[in-house]
Amino acid sequence: MTDTDGILVINAGSSSVKFALYGAGLALHMKGELESIGTAPRLSATKPDGTLLLQRAWVKDTGLHALLTETVDWIDAQPDTARLAAVGHRVGIGGLEHTGPEIVTPAILDKLKSLIPLVPLHQPRNLEPIELLAKSHPHLTQVACFDTAFHRTLPHVAQQYGLPADIAAAGAQRYGFHGLSYEYISGRLAELDPAAAQGKTIVAHLGSGASLCALKDGKSIATTMGFSPLSGLVMGTRPGDLDPGLMIWLLRERGMSIDQLEAMLYHDSGLKGVSGISNDIRDLLASAEPKAAEAIALFVYKIVTEIGALSAALGGLDTLVFTAGIGEHSADIRARICAGCAWLGLRLSPDANTRGDGVITAPDSRVTARVIPTNEELMVARHTASLTLPRRDD
Repeated sequence: MTDTDGILVINAGSSSVKFALYGAGLALHMKGELESIGTAPRLSATKPDGTLLLQRAWVKDTGLHALLTETVDWIDAQPDTARLAAVGHRVGIGGLEHTGPEIVTPAILDKLKSLIPLVPLHQPRNLEPIELLAKSHPHLTQVACFDTAFHRTLPHVAQQYGLPADIAAAGAQRYGFHGLSYEYISGRLAELDPAAAQGKTIVAHLGSGASLCALKDGKSIATTMGFSPLSGLVMGTRPGDLDPGLMIWLLRERGMSIDQLEAMLYHDSGLKGVSGISNDIRDLLASAEPKAAEAIALFVYKIVTEIGALSAALGGLDTLVFTAGIGEHSADIRARICAGCAWLGLRLSPDANTRGDGVITAPDSRVTARVIPTNEELMVARHTASLTLPRRDD
């Protein structure tokens, strides 16, 4: 591969596939999404400035293989874009063995499939495009980038659960997620404020999925998500941490099946479950319903208390970074969280917070709070380039 070749980044979800195309120097050429897969599949793609490149729809029963093949062929045929040579994939879990991005081989793919029982809803969706492209576009080098890899710097004690050793050895450990986002933010903070990046930082990745990560010298030393993306904070449709005894009660006394319990925990809990209205924080902030306010209060409470816990793990706190959809765009939620962290000496600047740019705390605040947009796609592109672009000596 040469530096004139294109890198396609794929982030596959349950009913959508987001993608981004990068060219020479990792300049963004386009972004797009295949959405409503399985119901009314459609494709949209735009240039970096928002100019629409394509909108297309398919019949309901068009499978992902056909959708992805046609989309990649269309991308590769575009004029004024680099020839497509490599594809980087966001993969939910790499386990403890995979500590960095890897070029996908049949052996690597088999290992990643063996991790499906750990993340049964996310991992198959991440791996399916890899398998499909290996068949339809075998000439393309594919790279797996793991959301868990960044957290492999966690101290052993931070990875452990209080379980028997044989169960831990079978995989019952804390993996952490959103690692690609945290890795990007760690690097970006080092560019914006090198001194802060060497200190004690908590990054709040707040979106439909939400977690916190404690960084010391730019490395992950504690995080709220553990064995699965269900754990930690209250999220859009996921409950966060729960008493294991509650799971036993739901199975034994409420007569839930494993499938019913899984569906409730992944799709019907969190903000959606508590409010009974929506999993979207914007809908809840706009609602006058008491249950909406209750859901927001719980969301903020869990974030604030976990910031306290991660501050203890760090031995203090210098910087708090807000990122992802809610973290970047909701001044209201940021203000509520910062108010709950006043005991840390954090004082918000209301005007800066409303603007949502850069530092949002007052000059006399002991903790500096920032808003830094994340870019997981660019992180995947960088990793893919590092494994596929030739090294050159300056």
